[in-house]
Amino acid sequence: MSELLRPKISGKAGGGATMKSRRIVFAIFPGFQMVDLAGPHEIFVQSIRLGAPLSIETVAASTDPVESSSGLIVLPSKTIGEIDGDIDTLIAVGGDGVYAVCEDREYVDWFSHEAKRSRRVVSVCSGAFLLGAAGCLDGKRAVTHWAFSSLLKEKYPSVIVDPDPIYIKDGNVWTSAGITAGMDLALGMLEEDFGGHIARAVARIMVMFVQRPAAQPQFSVQLEAQKPHREPIREAVEWISQNPTGDLSVRAMASRAAMSDRNFTRVFRAETGLTPAKYVELTRVEAAKSILASTTVTVDEVARSCGFSTAETFHRSFRRISGTTPGEFRNAHRLPRFPT
Repeated sequence: MSELLRPKISGKAGGGATMKSRRIVFAIFPGFQMVDLAGPHEIFVQSIRLGAPLSIETVAASTDPVESSSGLIVLPSKTIGEIDGDIDTLIAVGGDGVYAVCEDREYVDWFSHEAKRSRRVVSVCSGAFLLGAAGCLDGKRAVTHWAFSSLLKEKYPSVIVDPDPIYIKDGNVWTSAGITAGMDLALGMLEEDFGGHIARAVARIMVMFVQRPAAQPQFSVQLEAQKPHREPIREAVEWISQNPTGDLSVRAMASRAAMSDRNFTRVFRAETGLTPAKYVELTRVEAAKSILASTTVTVDEVARSCGFSTAETFHRSFRRISGTTPGEFRNAHRLPRFPT
C-alpha cells in the first residue's frame, strides 16, 4: 500500500504501555443484511491494515453457515455459547431476519448479557430492533432505516427515535440508519478511537465520496426531489448543489437555462416537484446541517457559507424546515472532534 495512504497509529497507550487490541464482535443471524456486515467489517479491516489494534469476529447461534437475506452465506467465527473474554464493540447487524431473532430468548439474553460487559454497543440499520429487545436502547436516542422508524418507536416506546440522522451516539450506544450508513458509523467510531486522520485515510482507501457527519440527513434534497429529465433543469439542480452561495434567484437560473423566468419556474416544478425557491432553501439548510455537525464555526459564518443573506433569514428557514434552531441542532448532533 502506498505510504501516502498509511498514516501513523500510535502503538502506545497512556503511560507508554502497549495499546491492547480491541475486539469487535458482529452478531449475525439467518436473514441478516449482508451489507450491514460487510460494509463496516471492511472499514475495520482496512484500519487494521493501517495498524489499528483491532480484531474482528462474527458470532451466530451455531457454527452452521448463516444465509443472508440476499442468499450469500457467511461462516461465523464462534457461537454465542463460545464467546468469552472482553468485547470492546458489540455490533448487531440488521436484515429481514432480525424480527425472528428478537423472539429468540436465548439469543436476546446472550446479547443483553454481552452488551452490559462491552465498552460500546452498536446497531446497523434494523439491528436497532435487537438492541431494543435486549434493553440497550431504553431512554436512549436512536436511529434506524427511515422505513422502520415508526415500527421501532411503536415496539419500544421507551426509545427516543430520531428518524433523520445517518447515525447517532448516545453514551456508549451507537445506532445507524440503513445499509451504507453503517460504513459512516464505522468511520465515526474509528475517528473517536484513533483520530480523524485514520478515518479519512480509510475513507480514501474505500473510495468513499466523503466521510459524512452523523447529522447528515438520511434523505438528501436530491433524493427527495424527483429526478429531472430535461437537461436545463438537471444542470440547474447541479448548479444549486455546487454553488449554494451563488446567485440562485429565478432570474439568474432562468438566464443560465436560456428560458424565461415564468417558463423556468413552471418546468422546474414539473420536473422536480418543488419550486426553485424551495429547492434552494432545502439545499442550503441541508448544507448547513453538515457544517453545524462537523465544525465549530459560528452560526453567522454557517449562514454566510450556505448562501443565506442574513443570520435572521437562516434561523427562520432552519427552524421552519428542521423544527429546531441551528444552535440546538448542533448541540444535539455534533460528535466530539479529535486532534489530527
